[in-house]
Amino acid sequence: MQTKKQSFIESLLNVTVGFLITIISLHLIFPLLGMENHSGKNILITLYLTVLSILRNYILRRYFNKKTTSGS
Repeated sequence: MQTKKQSFIESLLNVTVGFLITIISLHLIFPLLGMENHSGKNILITLYLTVLSILRNYILRRYFNKKTTSGS
């Protein structure tokens, strides 16, 4: 069973890796699609989605952790 702190750290690490992949991907894919690449806007959008991802991952991890623990 994970502690709440361990769940949060796992979610944070997972989303941090996703954040880096997204920033790099946006710089690669936007020019290929003929879209303007605005670093400031890209980072702002990615930060917003990153916060949502951290919350989502943490909540789901705690839900399944509790479900697994109480089901034993």
